[in-house]
Amino acid sequence: MSAEEFDTYDFLINDEDEVMLLMYVRPGEPADPSFNLDIEDQSGVLSRNSNDKILLKDIPADIIDSLQEADKLLVCELSIEQNDKDTQIVYAYEAEITD
Repeated sequence: MSAEEFDTYDFLINDEDEVMLLMYVRPGEPADPSFNLDIEDQSGVLSRNSNDKILLKDIPADIIDSLQEADKLLVCELSIEQNDKDTQIVYAYEAEITD
């Protein structure tokens, strides 16, 4: 997988205004994850574990608004498959939101 694909992610908001981050699975298991939100820069840093921190840039305004009111971010890490139909959730977890 190319570095560009590895950095691909998307946010979704459900009917309860809860935010979910979808991204490709990364090496190592999540442990004590957290999400540090930078409202002014419209970015955030997901700390999956003590060794893996991911900068998420250009977060849309509606996502920022929902994250400001939330305590946790739901994260789903997806498998990397040739056929999108074969993609599965490898890890699903909540990351505590901090600012």
